[in-house]
Amino acid sequence: MKILFIGDVTARIGRHALGKILPDLKKELDTDLVILNCENASTGQGITEKVYNELLSYGVDFMTSGNHIWRKKDFISQLDSKGTKVIRPANYPNGTPGRGYDIIEVGTQKVAIINMLGLVFLNPELDSPFKVAEEILKELKDIKIKIVDFHAEITSEKVALGLFLDGKVSAVFGTHTHVPTADARVTDEGTALITDVGMVGPKDSVLGVRKDIIIGKFMTALPAKHEYDQEGICSFNAVLVEIDRDGKAKSIERIDREVEV
Repeated sequence: MKILFIGDVTARIGRHALGKILPDLKKELDTDLVILNCENASTGQGITEKVYNELLSYGVDFMTSGNHIWRKKDFISQLDSKGTKVIRPANYPNGTPGRGYDIIEVGTQKVAIINMLGLVFLNPELDSPFKVAEEILKELKDIKIKIVDFHAEITSEKVALGLFLDGKVSAVFGTHTHVPTADARVTDEGTALITDVGMVGPKDSVLGVRKDIIIGKFMTALPAKHEYDQEGICSFNAVLVEIDRDGKAKSIERIDREVEV
């Protein structure tokens, strides 16, 4: 099975870049499943129903998220619907809206998709992603292909969870920083790992946000509203993973493109 996992899609410009690239890319790579992180898809924070449907229309099959999934209040209630193809991090407390993992069918196989949020510099009050992942995997022992999106800030936490899950899941993809890393690999135990996939958003920016705004914040130490360019060259960061029927990753490669919006 070929799975394309796309980094954090950021704001309208990122969505338009996705729409320009993804339909043809799916044909080029002959993908079986497309997953992306949607937590920055609507004005850089959260997702709305309109944006959700837009992403699906481009050929996305399923979506993970992160700490910003709660920003658009109207969409929170939809997270509880089994038909909604979006999950939130699993290590939020019991009773939090939404699901932390889901099982979908791709052809004749079932695929489990799990979402986790890092604690360091993000939300230290959440449950340990290590312990929660361990408990979830007990419920998924009959599922061969298991994919984890670890939405976390620091590289050491991401690397550690990946190695903790080595041989227990098919892939662990890091998201959140919007900066693609060059450490994609398949372990001897058959788990594909990468510290951060990257983003789909404006290339000449600071993590997707207009560079003048962020540079100004560093220069003055004053708060400023995040704004996003509406046109320009966009980076498209993703990874393609090939997984066998036993759930072992055979290969992982970066898929990095640029497109003008």
